[in-house]
Amino acid sequence: MKYDIVLCGVGGQGGISVSVIIAQAAMEAGLHVKQSEVHGMAQRGGEVLAHLRISDKPIASPTIPEGSAQLLLAFEPLEALRYLPWLAPDATIVSAAEPVKNIPNYPDLDKVLATLKALPRAVVLEADTIAREAGNARAANMVLVGAASGLLPFPPEKLEEAIQRNFARKGEAVVAANLKAFRNGRQANR
Repeated sequence: MKYDIVLCGVGGQGGISVSVIIAQAAMEAGLHVKQSEVHGMAQRGGEVLAHLRISDKPIASPTIPEGSAQLLLAFEPLEALRYLPWLAPDATIVSAAEPVKNIPNYPDLDKVLATLKALPRAVVLEADTIAREAGNARAANMVLVGAASGLLPFPPEKLEEAIQRNFARKGEAVVAANLKAFRNGRQANR
C-alpha cells in the first residue's frame, strides 16, 4: 500500500501543522511516513506546499512524482488548481472554498470554484464557516482534515489522537474546538 498526499495553501493556514498531524496519525497506525515541505517567501501569505507519503513499506523519497498523488488537500482554491498536475487520474481533491487573495490579479473566484467542482472527485467546502460553527475560526484546516479522513489509509481515531496531542498545550477549549471542526468536516463529506 502506498498513499501520497499533496498539501497546499498559503502561509498562516496551518498546512504544515496538518501535514505533521496526518504523519503522526499514520505512524501511530504502524505505517511508514516521509514528508517534504516548502515555505513561501512570507510567513503569512506565501506559498506553502507539503508532500506526505504514507506506505506499509519503507519509503525512499519524500517527494511525490507528478501524476501520482492520491489526495490533494488544499487550504486555498487557487492553490488547488496550481497543483493538479501532481494528481493521479483517480485522485481526490479536498479544498476550502474561501480564497486568500494575496495577489493583486487573483482570478474570478466563481471561475476558480467552478473549475474545481467540475473535476470528477472534488470536495469543496466552506471550511471557514464550518470552523466558526465549531467554535474556532482558525480551525478550517481541521475541517479539511476531517473531510479527507475517510480517504486516508488508517482509522480517523488516530487523527483525533494526534489532534489532541498537538493542541494540548493550547488548552482544553482549543483541543475541543479543533476536534469539533474535524468531526464537522467528516460529517460534511458524507
